[in-house]
Amino acid sequence: MSDTHAHAGHPALIARLKRADGHLRSVIVMLEAGKPCLEVAQQLLAVEKAVANAKRVLIHDHMDHCLDVEGSETDRAELKAIARYL
Repeated sequence: MSDTHAHAGHPALIARLKRADGHLRSVIVMLEAGKPCLEVAQQLLAVEKAVANAKRVLIHDHMDHCLDVEGSETDRAELKAIARYL
């Protein structure tokens, strides 16, 4: 039995996270090269925002596609659980 849980929006989310990964890797290179802290901080902010946006997209996608509109007890509990990550 497979335990996969994929949505139609996951490929776009993966692409978004790969871009964030590339930005994070560039931050490491910048630090290793001794780039100015202001430039590094700006890049880190971009990474932080990219990851936060990816998390928001994932959670909204989950709410749209995985939770029943009627709202069973299980769905309400799951909504409360995932809302902790907002």
